[in-house]
Amino acid sequence: MAVGVELRHNSVVKIKSAPKTVHEDGRTRDLIARSILENGPSSAIALAQRLNITPSGVRRHLDCLVADGVLETRQAHKAISRGRGRPSKVFLMSDQGREKFEHSYDDLAVSALKFMSLHVGEDAVQSFAAARAREIEVKAAPLLSKSSKKTAALAQFLTAQGYAASSQSHPIGEELCQHHCPIAHVASQFPQLCEAETEAISRLLGTHVQRLATIAHGDGVCTTFIPTPQKISTTRKVRS
Repeated sequence: MAVGVELRHNSVVKIKSAPKTVHEDGRTRDLIARSILENGPSSAIALAQRLNITPSGVRRHLDCLVADGVLETRQAHKAISRGRGRPSKVFLMSDQGREKFEHSYDDLAVSALKFMSLHVGEDAVQSFAAARAREIEVKAAPLLSKSSKKTAALAQFLTAQGYAASSQSHPIGEELCQHHCPIAHVASQFPQLCEAETEAISRLLGTHVQRLATIAHGDGVCTTFIPTPQKISTTRKVRS
C-alpha cells in the first residue's frame, strides 16, 4: 500500500495508508491464477505460503477470481489433503481461466501441429506425439526404477512436471489421477498426444492401462486405471 506524506511547518506528518490500486490487485490475482495453472489445484493456505501473501489476503483475491469465473472450487482430493478433520477446499482453473492464461501458447502449438498435418501429413503429428511421450519415459524411468511403488512414483514425477498427479489403490487395481493438464487445449484438438502419453504410462508401469477420463475431453481430471495383474495358475489337472 502506498503511504502518503505531508510536509507541515518543517515537520513530516504521516497520512493514513492509501488502499491498494486496482492495478496492484489485478497483478496479485494474476500471480495467484498463474500459480494454480502451473501447480494444479491448491488450497488458500498453500497459495499463501507459495506466494508469501497472508491467508486472508489470498482468500479475498480467490473469492474475486471465483466470482469472475477464472477459478472453480472443490473439496481436496484425499491424496493431496493434509492434516486431520474435514478436507480443505481447493481452487482450480476453470475452462474460462485456462483459455485466458493459455490461449496464446495454445494457439501457437495448435497452429504448428495443423501446419505439420497439412503440409507433412498425419504421420508427422503422430511421430511428434510419440517423441514427446518418449521424452516423458526417459525422464521418469530413473525415478520409477528406484521405487517399489511405481504408480506413486509416477504420480510424483508427473506432479513435478505440472500435472498435479496423485495415485490411489483399489481392490482390483490402482488409479492414477492428473488433476491438471498443461496441454489440455492442444490435446483436445490432437488426441494423438493423449494416446501416446497413455502408451508411455503403460510402458513405464510395465502393464496394460486404461484411460477412463481426460481433461482434454471435458472431464474434470485425467484418470488412468492400472489393473492388478492376474495370477495365472500353473496347476494342471491329472487325468485319472
